[in-house]
Amino acid sequence: MIESKKTKKEEKQEKKFKILAAGDIHGDTKLALELAKKAEREKVDLVILTGDIVGLIETENLIKPFTSRKEKVLFVPGNWDSPDTADFLSRMYGIKNLHEYHAKYGNIGIFGLGNPGTLQLNEKEAFEQLKKNFEKIKNLEKKILVTHMHAEGTRSELSGFPGSSGIRKAIEKFQPDLFISGHIHELEGIEEKIGKTRIINVGRKGKIIEI
Repeated sequence: MIESKKTKKEEKQEKKFKILAAGDIHGDTKLALELAKKAEREKVDLVILTGDIVGLIETENLIKPFTSRKEKVLFVPGNWDSPDTADFLSRMYGIKNLHEYHAKYGNIGIFGLGNPGTLQLNEKEAFEQLKKNFEKIKNLEKKILVTHMHAEGTRSELSGFPGSSGIRKAIEKFQPDLFISGHIHELEGIEEKIGKTRIINVGRKGKIIEI
């Protein structure tokens, strides 16, 4: 029996988009370097950082390990990352802050939100910001939502910290294929689903995700 060869189009459709997602680095330059090496070793297409990147002092060597290896990087600011710090990181390293922008990679659209409290957004405003960002990528085949804070009613609330109702509403209404967040260190790696949306608290160690 002769097997037919796959067309280039079919091979392209089968190829998964590989992401290294991590968060809560908190100024740990050693951890940033380890994650950057992991991204290079795994040959990821994209690095996504879910906030709380900086610590009390260090900022210089938190993004540089990734960009020096030519990794594409997106991020959202966490409660440790002030708007000024997020702006500095974005301008200094040429990386996108998903709170202010969206991103497209082929048939994949990525949108996000920084930490509502740090940005002084109430839950209604948080949802409206996500809606605005979602509108830019809604026609793409695959969609990824990135935030720092977890969503209301998810397993990350086992920590005792309530999640965001605005983020929860966005997940239920827009049903992205993937929702990733950080913030809750002790529940790193926990997964669940809301509708068709796969939900992951990616944590400090980082997680390789294919979509």
